[in-house]
Amino acid sequence: MSSLRARIAAPEESGGRHQEAQLIAVYRAKLLEEIDLAEMSALAMAERRARLERVLGHIISREGPVLSTRERTSLIRRVVDEALGLGVLEPLLEDASITEIMVNGPDQVYVERNGRVELVGARFASTEQLMQTIERIVSAVNRRVDESNPMVDARLPSGERVNVIIPPLSLTGPTLTIRRFPRSYTLGELLELGSLDEQMVLLLSGLIRARFNVIVSGATGSGKTTLLNALSGLIPGGERIITVEDAAELQLQQEHVIRLESRPPNVEGKGQITIRDLVRNSLRMRPDRIIVGEVRGGETLDMLQAMSTGHDGSLATVHANSAEDALMRLQTLASMSEVKVPFEALRDQINSAVDVIVQLTRSPDGARRVTEVAMLGSRSREAYQLATVCRFQAEPMAADRVVRGRFRHFPLPRRVADRLHLAGEAVPPAFGVAATEDHLTVRRVQG
Repeated sequence: MSSLRARIAAPEESGGRHQEAQLIAVYRAKLLEEIDLAEMSALAMAERRARLERVLGHIISREGPVLSTRERTSLIRRVVDEALGLGVLEPLLEDASITEIMVNGPDQVYVERNGRVELVGARFASTEQLMQTIERIVSAVNRRVDESNPMVDARLPSGERVNVIIPPLSLTGPTLTIRRFPRSYTLGELLELGSLDEQMVLLLSGLIRARFNVIVSGATGSGKTTLLNALSGLIPGGERIITVEDAAELQLQQEHVIRLESRPPNVEGKGQITIRDLVRNSLRMRPDRIIVGEVRGGETLDMLQAMSTGHDGSLATVHANSAEDALMRLQTLASMSEVKVPFEALRDQINSAVDVIVQLTRSPDGARRVTEVAMLGSRSREAYQLATVCRFQAEPMAADRVVRGRFRHFPLPRRVADRLHLAGEAVPPAFGVAATEDHLTVRRVQG
């Protein structure tokens, strides 16, 4: 009995995980024997869990071991998690501070909290148990994973984005990554977090209301979607907004919002609907603004054409490490369209479409902040000309490894100030207006 109690209390200890998994499997089987699956399917998730916990409690009282209250509660939770949810991952999914779960084989589980990655004590009893969890995840979204289809990218019904890759492609065993969508933040909340300053909030608010086309750029995990969601909250409620995403993450609060999500091919390899298909279709839906969660291929050309042909005020994100890289990335992605367009023409398209690039960076201490706001001032087929109007100037990192610094502001180009004025928006005091082009912080980017 003492060994049984030890396995329940500390299943992560060496040598106990396999036995603990067997114990959970036994009680899971007993639980499934006593419930009516048809009746359970009609219940809400919370009611379903409560019913299973009650039934399992009766089973343990009737024929189970004598356990302390803590051990009994732990066993019930693990069995119900295995029967209803994702087993050892359930406590991690319930932890609101965790934004990403990374399973590197059965023995290694990492999570991201507050921008930092850490190893946690959760473990799978075996590769087989991990594969069962993976199969449960992908089957819930009508997908399959096996040697003939060893990679899956999907979204759970609850909203999390899931990526799976298994042997023979993964040499470390089955690998599972679950990315949880952050809650939506307002620009005011991002201001409190230090992601930007008050003057930048005023500027970005004016740019969105004045219908500037904005590209949010940054590396993976830098907060692009969070900022895009905050910026979209500034769009007037009377406008028709169409969002296009690979996995629906945006949480717009306006009433007139049409949400479109791409669809992967089915198990027969058919039925795929790409981001490009959705962007093209959105143009037929009379949008006032189009928001593309992320451009990563030929749809970039369609998005640029939409921005420069009557859909001012549209927004999109792109993976890039700087504002300059964002322009080159847009040019490269647009060239991936089946329509062969010369690079000079693509540069013309980008110059006509893009007004503002907002660059985000995740610091070594995990903080995410806007590190640059740049205006694209070039026209026609000129070399790209970026005028920096705001930049985060970091200080040398101290012993506590916390990144500190200040936001510096620079004059706005005259044409930007004029456009804000015509839209009834004021230029924030910290910026001012450049008297001549010589007063701008401009750099040329040769595409």
